[in-house]
Amino acid sequence: MSALAKVLSAPSSEENRRFQRVRVDVLGRFMLSDRREFPCQVVDMSPGGAAIVAPVVGKLGERVIAYLDHVGRIEGMIVRVQDTGFSMTIEASLRKRDKLADQLTWLANRQILGLPEDRRHERVIPRNPFTTITTPTGEKVPVRILDISLSGAAIGGADGLKAGDIVQISRTMARVVRVLEKGVAVEFSRQQPIETILALAQELGADLKADAEPVPFPN
Repeated sequence: MSALAKVLSAPSSEENRRFQRVRVDVLGRFMLSDRREFPCQVVDMSPGGAAIVAPVVGKLGERVIAYLDHVGRIEGMIVRVQDTGFSMTIEASLRKRDKLADQLTWLANRQILGLPEDRRHERVIPRNPFTTITTPTGEKVPVRILDISLSGAAIGGADGLKAGDIVQISRTMARVVRVLEKGVAVEFSRQQPIETILALAQELGADLKADAEPVPFPN
């Protein structure tokens, strides 16, 4: 069992006794006290804290600000460090904790019911579909973009990926939400400027219209 799994299976802090912990699968970005920003994935969360998988780990006691899909901004302090990420407190008013509890309930129900990713936006077939993606191991893999929208894309040729994997297409962060017969479907993180997604579309020769913007990650 990994260090992170042990932490999640054996909570012991006051936060874990006061708040119900929920298994989630949420993408986002976080900023350390030196203002460096990194992508992240929240795998366990309550109104009082979160367990985060990240490529870079801060120090115990360090302040963290994170912007998460479907949740928004959270901030707190690193209270536990593992090889694959860290656990942090969430500092919030009672009103914000109540709102976060409602959001976590919605996320849990969405996951249990297996609701599909958001592909409400128009899908466009790119004119220049060949590009590369960066896998969770850092490997760059040549792929073909079958279609793209403001909320996600279908990718051909991305063998070995599984649902939940975080990948990078050019400068755009995305999460694998479905494994196809000869590729994968990905959902773009909402915690990035819409210009990042539009720039990717332009590289691929796909004419996307910014009719519904994802929440931008503040400067």
